[in-house]
Parts: sequence; structure tokens; C-alpha cells
Amino acid sequence: MSPSIVVLIAQRNALGILLVLAVSVLIFAGTQILPGDVAQAILGQSATPESLANLREQLGLNQPAYIRYFHWLGGVLTGDLGTAMSSGQDIATSIKGRLWNTLFLALWAAIVAIPLAITLGLIAVRYRNGWVDKLISGVALASTSFPEFFIGYLLVYFFAVKWQIFPAISTVYDEMSFGERMQAIVLPATALTLVVLAHMMRMTRAAILNVMQSAYVETAELKGLSAFAVIRKHAFPNAIAPIINVVMLNLAYLVVGVVVVEVIFVYPGMGQYLVDHVTKRDVPVVQAVGLIFAAVYISLNIIADIAAIVANPRLRHPK
Repeated sequence: MSPSIVVLIAQRNALGILLVLAVSVLIFAGTQILPGDVAQAILGQSATPESLANLREQLGLNQPAYIRYFHWLGGVLTGDLGTAMSSGQDIATSIKGRLWNTLFLALWAAIVAIPLAITLGLIAVRYRNGWVDKLISGVALASTSFPEFFIGYLLVYFFAVKWQIFPAISTVYDEMSFGERMQAIVLPATALTLVVLAHMMRMTRAAILNVMQSAYVETAELKGLSAFAVIRKHAFPNAIAPIINVVMLNLAYLVVGVVVVEVIFVYPGMGQYLVDHVTKRDVPVVQAVGLIFAAVYISLNIIADIAAIVANPRLRHPK
């Protein structure tokens, strides 16, 4: 690995850390300027002024905002995400299982979506401007026009209500077998797959078509190689960097964009946990989940940048 690649990777990692810190400031500031009184939301409208004052003192709400921020950030760096105001439970303990559920759902959606999107992109390029290409591109364009909640409700209506093949509520728990867990996540995983599939397929097609304009691809065609062999051996390997970038960006979306899907299917993941506590105005939970989502999204974007750097032959073999 050349020194230039090492420097670029170090710069991307440093940028990622700075972005996470910047986002933590924004998340904390955003929760502080929300309308309403946290103590009032917890104790209710019938609370006395004395009880409200005592609770604010107990929660540290009387301290300056910057002191509360550094106290919260210090806890996060040591693994202490705080305590949920609405339930008194440790947030890190509550999130542990839900984070695993969200990652499990996103993982299986990615396992289906990524190879399918790349395969469809290759087929579309192979038969470019033909009816197969137009059919794949048309279906992909149509699917991107539908939001997650619409796709989710369609799946529930047909597969859970009308045909009764899969459950409408994706309930998972620790004692479930792998097969039962897979059956429970079929519909939400399908919804997530359909959401990201079209974008990855279209970007794969565009990246390969861009490489197909290169002189070495034309030379390979003149040598008599089949169209699919040219795409597979020459165009696809040289288009891998932008494809990796698109795949990683969609993986980031799968993890942080599951909120709507989890709410529709009542899936016990991070998104459902966040929505439940937003309605309760549980600020520590909102801060913790928001920071985790931001850290995952930024990390996957940094990984995408690093993968693109490593996959770039000009950087790996500088003249």
C-alpha cells in the first residue's frame, strides 16, 4: 500500500471522528431547544412547582447547557448512554438487543438487495437499449417512486391480510429459533430491499456504461469477446469503485432508514425504540439513538470512501 493511500485513509478517519463530534453537538443542541419542559412531561400537568424544581435539580437541568453536553459526551465515550427518563432503565442495556435486531434486519435486506441489484445492473447493460433493459429500468424507476410506508402497507395487505402467508406484526424475541426469526422479518426485509434495490441497480448500470466508453473495452470487443465477457472481465472490475460507494451508502440507509419500516411492522428495533421515546419526550434516549444512527451512517460513508480509494488503480499503482 502506497504512502499516499495511507495518508488518505488517515484523513478520512480523522474527518469521520470530527463529523461524529459535530453531529453530537447538533443532536444535543436540537434536543435542548425543543419546546416544552422535560420535568413537566415526566410528572404531568398536576405536578407541583416544588416537585418540578426537585426533578430538574435531580436531572441536572439547572446546569448550563455546555456542562450538560460535556457530561453527556464523557458518558458516551465511556459507554454510559444515560438513563431513560420515562422508565428509569439503563439506555445502553435497552439498546443492546434492539440494535442487534435492527442490524439483523438490515443485514438480510442487504444480502438479498446487493447481489440482486448488481446482477440486474449487469443484465441491463448487456441488453442495453433493448426491451430487457427498458423493462428493468422502468420497474426500478417505478419502485423508487413509492415511499417506504406505501410499500410496507402493500406488503401487509397482500401477504398478511389477504393471503395470510406472513405475519403482519414482526415480533422477535431471544427464544425464537432462526427459522421463526427469518419468517418474522420477511415482510420488513422485503420492504427495505425494494427501497434500495432500484437505486443500486440504476447506479450499477450507469457506472458500467460509463466504463464501456473506454478504449480498452472497445479493444476487447474488437478481439471478438462476447458482450457479457467484456462486461464481466473488463467493464465491471473497473467500475467497482463507484459501485462500492453506492452499495455502502445504501447499507448506511438500511441501518438508519429503518424507522418507518420498523414502525409499520412493529419491529422491536432502534427505529421503533426511538419513536416510542420521542412521543414521551425522553431526551436521553433520543440523544443516544440519534448519535448511534449518526455514527453508523458516518462510519459506513467513511468505509465507502476508503474502499473507493483502495479500489482506485491510479492510487494503488502510482507512476
